[in-house]
Order: sequence, then C-alpha cells, then structure tokens
Amino acid sequence: MAAPAPVESARLDAWAWAVRLFPTRSAATAACRAGHLKVNGASVKPAHLVRTGDTVRALTRGGERIVVVRGLITKRTSAALAVLQYDDRTPPPPPREERAQVVIRERGSGRPTKRERRETDRLRGRDGA
Repeated sequence: MAAPAPVESARLDAWAWAVRLFPTRSAATAACRAGHLKVNGASVKPAHLVRTGDTVRALTRGGERIVVVRGLITKRTSAALAVLQYDDRTPPPPPREERAQVVIRERGSGRPTKRERRETDRLRGRDGA
C-alpha cells in the first residue's frame, strides 16, 4: 500500500478547526464569513486554500491569534500534535491594570443628608416658619 501523498494546501476553515483555533468547523466557517479570519492580511472565504508559510490572523473568543502555518492537517488531532502545525506569533497580553479601588465616602462629606439640610436651613433662618 502506498503512503499518502503530502498535502500542499488545505481549506482554511478545516485547518483552523483541526489546529484548534475554533471548537467546531462550523464556528471556523462562520468566522471566515464574518471576516474574523485573515490570510496574509486579506479577508478570505472558508474554502480559501492555505499553504505552508501563510500568516493567519484569527479573532477568537480569547482574543486575536496570529499564527504562521507550518503543517497542513484537515482532521482534528490531539492538542499536542495540533500545536506542531503552526508557529504562534500572538503578542503577549498587556499587563493587567490595577483596578481602581472603591472609594468609600466619609460620613458627612459630599452631598448633605436631609437632616443636615434641615439643620442648615434652621441656622440660616429659612425653616419655613
């Protein structure tokens, strides 16, 4: 039995699903149609053929991923084998900004309470009597 011929190209949606950029092939197809998958900077259709050396930008739930195609597969394999099919060029996420702490207002500062307004009116002679 002869060995299978090496694959020179693969459909973009099938490859993106096989290397686990998307959880399902239909999700990869929908991402292509929505313009969330770009090959070498251009939005392409799901049937676009990717080749070794192409740069793929994918907008996923986890953020934008930038990968360079190293190998071509069309069947989903283990995650360990899928990682070998591309070089991940995604920049690291920016450092998490320190969250602003909730400001606790000191009692008596800020807008006066109704009781404080009545006392102020009484002192100024505007108590309505």
